[in-house]
Amino acid sequence: MKALVVDDSLTIRRIVIKALGMAGIQETAEAGDGLEAINALQKDKFDLVLLDWNMPKMSGIDALKKMRADGFKTPVIMVTTEAEKTRVIEAIKAGANDYLIKPFSPDQLAAKVRNIVGAPAS
Repeated sequence: MKALVVDDSLTIRRIVIKALGMAGIQETAEAGDGLEAINALQKDKFDLVLLDWNMPKMSGIDALKKMRADGFKTPVIMVTTEAEKTRVIEAIKAGANDYLIKPFSPDQLAAKVRNIVGAPAS
């Protein structure tokens, strides 16, 4: 199983990657903004995308909309500080499979991942 972690913060990407490892996902790639994420998706296959909302160049929500418009069906979990109900609804309508609000615990992230992709094989 391979996950793409998209966040403009290197620290957050490291935290998410560590939490994914604890959830059994060892293969990861990183992108620092939505444009990098779109480019990564065009070059490689991912089983899961963890996507921040607020990023330079292209926001997470715009990247999500482009992914879905381009036919990418890869499951997406928005991982963001955007906690307003309207934002959650907007992300789900745009094609997000789930939503995780920062800050989060590794257990919370692992639960979201399991809900989306099932328990990874050990």
